[in-house]
Amino acid sequence: MAARLINLDRQTPMLLPCDLREWVPQEHIVHFILDAVEQIPTGHFQVNDRGTGSEQYPPTMMLALLIYCYATGRFGSRTIEAATYSDVAVRYLCANLHPDHSSICEFRVVNEAAFNAAFVSVLQLAQQLKFTKVGAISVDGTKIQANASKHAAVSYQRAGEMIEQLELEVKELIERAQQAEATEAKETLDIPAELARRENRVAALKQARQIIEQRRHEMAAAQQEEYEAKQAKRQAQREAGKKPRGPEPTPPSEAPDPKAQYNFTDPDSRIMKAGSGQHFEQAYNAQAAVNEQMLIVGRRVSAAPNDKAQLVPTVAAISPVVAPEVSAILVDSGFYSEAAVAAVESSSEIKVYAAVEKLSHHKTVADLLPQLEPVAPGPEASAKEIMAHRLKTQTGKALYKLRKQTVEPVFGIIKEVMGFRRFLLRGRTKVGLEWTLVCVSYNLKRMFTLKNLVAAG
Repeated sequence: MAARLINLDRQTPMLLPCDLREWVPQEHIVHFILDAVEQIPTGHFQVNDRGTGSEQYPPTMMLALLIYCYATGRFGSRTIEAATYSDVAVRYLCANLHPDHSSICEFRVVNEAAFNAAFVSVLQLAQQLKFTKVGAISVDGTKIQANASKHAAVSYQRAGEMIEQLELEVKELIERAQQAEATEAKETLDIPAELARRENRVAALKQARQIIEQRRHEMAAAQQEEYEAKQAKRQAQREAGKKPRGPEPTPPSEAPDPKAQYNFTDPDSRIMKAGSGQHFEQAYNAQAAVNEQMLIVGRRVSAAPNDKAQLVPTVAAISPVVAPEVSAILVDSGFYSEAAVAAVESSSEIKVYAAVEKLSHHKTVADLLPQLEPVAPGPEASAKEIMAHRLKTQTGKALYKLRKQTVEPVFGIIKEVMGFRRFLLRGRTKVGLEWTLVCVSYNLKRMFTLKNLVAAG
């Protein structure tokens, strides 16, 4: 007996108009995103209030489109435009409209205030759904590639060498032009064009060196305050008859590091170590503060290649929706500095739990056995010793364990599940806007998962 197969017919048209609602299951995330976006105030969107020109796409639809596409791993405006034709859920979201890539890109760039409002509104929705259990907040940063190649960067030293070389070539071209004019010989080179190209390049390189010098000057000014505070502390210890610990602090230098980089494509980005320090990327340092439900409650973007000075500004970036309920901040050793911890704890009732050294992931047999509370450090103990003791207490261990279960998986989901590894926009302001959009998309994706877990019992 011959095999019986279902008849496949792609040619016969549908006899009745299709209803896209029948094609998108009720439990689909697109419904959750649409309901959430409807609660976001529309007063922050940039729209043409004059009524001139073509009809505009509704801003709530455009925001929902961006959020859904970012949550499902589509970031480019042309890719999103294509999805309005090929993805059933996107067609339903857009009501069978097809915003062009130019409109999508422009909407994304000009609506920073709307995205910030969306971030707050989503957290307020999470509060209503009881998803914002706040107490301990984990803070961390991750490197996300800039929309620029590291090969489009130049170091301070290399820029100086290239300026010297190009200025010599300019002199050589001028001499060649003078010789050709004197002998009335035909010149094979387009000397005016070659001179203009080199002069433009010299101007760009000089500007790069000036910006690197300015950055170093600003950094030295910030480090000077820290240096003077350390010197004052050591002097106070000497006057009290105590011997200061450690080597003498070194005053900051105004001279730029010869290896300091400037990128011509995205000057705000920096060369940063990535992949556990195995390679370098042109990147930004994306910071996030995450609660125990793995929701992002604070976000910002830094151009610093490490987290040493990021604790205070990232804690300050925690949304006012949850900030009053924060009692503890959990960070790894990369964030720790005595001054940063003191600044956070002195301005609020928050207690910081920071690793002061690299912690091993391996647990010995002794670590698995019940342990007594460690002896409290004496009055002579340094801030670092006090912090080390804080992490060795039962409370400290239990809280710090949360950090690995919250913020690190969030970055893993953003990079591996959503696939967001490179910013599409350039410049720190626009990159910060895009990071906010990523965080809003992640939060709604996470809230949808939490809602399903609660419904499942």
